[in-house]
Amino acid sequence: MTQPPTLDNQTGHDNNPFLHLIHSPAIILVEPQLGENIGTAARAMANFGLRDLRIVNPRDGWPSEKAFKASANAYPVIENARIFTSIEEAIADLQFICATTARPRDMVKQILSPETATETMFHKASENQTIGILFGREKSGLTNDDISLADAIVIAPVDPTCASLNLAQMVLLMGYEWRKQLDPATLGRKTQFDGPAKEGTELKTNRPANKKELVNLFQHLKKELEYAGFLRSVEKTPQMMRNVRNMIIRMQPTDQDVRTLRGMIASLVKGPHDSGQK
Repeated sequence: MTQPPTLDNQTGHDNNPFLHLIHSPAIILVEPQLGENIGTAARAMANFGLRDLRIVNPRDGWPSEKAFKASANAYPVIENARIFTSIEEAIADLQFICATTARPRDMVKQILSPETATETMFHKASENQTIGILFGREKSGLTNDDISLADAIVIAPVDPTCASLNLAQMVLLMGYEWRKQLDPATLGRKTQFDGPAKEGTELKTNRPANKKELVNLFQHLKKELEYAGFLRSVEKTPQMMRNVRNMIIRMQPTDQDVRTLRGMIASLVKGPHDSGQK
């Protein structure tokens, strides 16, 4: 098997030291059938900083070239995967386990959503407990005997007419929810050139326009609208200008937006340059 590159900032390595202060969940694949599914599950793990892959009795043996190829840049996850002959061996060192399934089982077991499950696991891990998530076979999922070893069941809010998620989808879903517990404000890739994205509008070098700039814009616009004959009714002018002010303020313009708008108004009033344009 070709020697893989090491994960870095471009491929998902996390440099946030907080992410390493608690135990991340082990991802346990129970008797997966296809190497491609193992590889894509490993890729989903790497997307969200999960590294501990445990595989119970992979049908097509191990190592798997197909798993390696399907993992994209998650080569270290594949290379460090551990193989077990039973679930009991795979979970022996873990203290809290969630089992993923598409339906409730006839047993007394706590049922959690992916979000609640990862929140619960985060609290357990914060108390220095070791945690893991069981994922079942592609065709049949986990058996009741498998689930009996878990502390809780995880069921995603899926459409009942198409409730089955494939292996990588479920790993991705759980990895995403886990990552939200660790660092909910950070979005996307962080590189040496730019920081992680945040929710909301990123202004970069601009700032929100202040009220003085907006008032000057409104006065400029009113003057030119009156000159152009748009504000024909004296009685209706105050209401029309309130509507204009509210429309512009809803846009939350930046200082650059205001300068651009005023430049556009001035250009429209001035008209075309003497270059043969009509």
